[in-house]
Amino acid sequence: MNNKIIKRSILASVMMILVFNQITNCQTTYPSQGNTDKDSLTLKDIIKVVVATHPTVKVAEEAIKNADSRIGLARSGYYPEIDMTGSFANIGPVTKLTIPDFGTFQLYPNNNYSASFNYRQVVYDFGRTRQNIEVENENKALGEQAIEQVKQKLSLFTVNSFYTLLFLQAAIKIKDEQIAALNEHLNQVEKMMATGSATEYQVLATKVKISTVEGQKVDLIAALTAQQAAMNSLLGSNYSTYPVVKNELIAEPPVIPADSLLEYAFHNRDEVIMNQKKTALAELRYGVAKLQNKPMLSLQASAGAKNGYIPDLNKLTPNYVLGLGLRIPIFDGMKNKYSVSQAQSAITSLRYESDFTRRNISNELFEAEAYMSAAEKKVSQFILQLSQAEKANSLAETSFKSGVITNLDLLDANTSVSESRLILLKARIDYAASIYKLKAALGERIY
Repeated sequence: MNNKIIKRSILASVMMILVFNQITNCQTTYPSQGNTDKDSLTLKDIIKVVVATHPTVKVAEEAIKNADSRIGLARSGYYPEIDMTGSFANIGPVTKLTIPDFGTFQLYPNNNYSASFNYRQVVYDFGRTRQNIEVENENKALGEQAIEQVKQKLSLFTVNSFYTLLFLQAAIKIKDEQIAALNEHLNQVEKMMATGSATEYQVLATKVKISTVEGQKVDLIAALTAQQAAMNSLLGSNYSTYPVVKNELIAEPPVIPADSLLEYAFHNRDEVIMNQKKTALAELRYGVAKLQNKPMLSLQASAGAKNGYIPDLNKLTPNYVLGLGLRIPIFDGMKNKYSVSQAQSAITSLRYESDFTRRNISNELFEAEAYMSAAEKKVSQFILQLSQAEKANSLAETSFKSGVITNLDLLDANTSVSESRLILLKARIDYAASIYKLKAALGERIY
């Protein structure tokens, strides 16, 4: 009974392996694997396209155009307002005056015509216009810095996407090589089983290992597909394309003395520069708020023609008006007081925000430096591990040919080599990515 159960279990295992092999063989036909290194994308080229075409960059650039319009609108306070007005009115009844011995006189015509050119100009506004222009100029400078921040963040995101794609490509290639080696070993073991030198268990165990690796490859391909879709989204490419990236693992770490890292970051990070500009903008708005209750002197002039002048009421007669106007606010219901208080509070809040930003930058900087150092050590460690795994695999092949070990021991040695190659690749990618992360933490431009 036990033998029957064992035979059925073995048969079921073989059937599952064969079915799974058929499924994975169908799924692993992947379009991107046909691409060559010649049509692969470099990190520099990808970043260049992303920062030039991404919608978030376009939105930030459009904000600059909007800022230019606001500057022009603020400057309009220096320019006069000129317009032309005309009117016609029929009045009835009109006032008439009767003087004995002289007759009856009409004071106004029934039809009244008027046309004039009007000129209005602020003569002096105690610096309101100048302050408003400075506010909008600072707004534009803040927007320009925001573009740099958007590009930097997009570039760092692109770096992470690039290296994730690179890892998945290389991992699939390693899995392909591992599957090829396992299939070759399977053929050898099946020949040995035919001569009685190997057991059916060894054959089945080899097939299980192949199935396991193929299952891992299926997962990697699924992850690669998702990552390629993310890369297409960044590039604005058609989702039917399958971007392939070049094997770029060399990145130069920043050459900055360890005791100057924080100072360098505080001087170059976009967040710090933007906080400085926000504070300057808040101080300008505080100045605008303080000017709201200042007097305003303006000039008004109008020249034209109208009828209604005695003695000929219907004759169009040239006329003009010229005068100065002075507006002196006395009481505004405490609006200015609270506007000033609000502007002062905004300045104080930005100071706290600046302190918070500096703390975050310090944390990001030391974290990035620690990750880069750890990744560098891992690379050295895993290079040694791969060398040892290859040496152990070579010894295992010799021992297997001598009959000292079984094929399963040899498979374990082969698997160790593949796994060592994979973790070394991951360590090298982590090291390259951590260099870019450190550069971003320091405020160095990635794009």
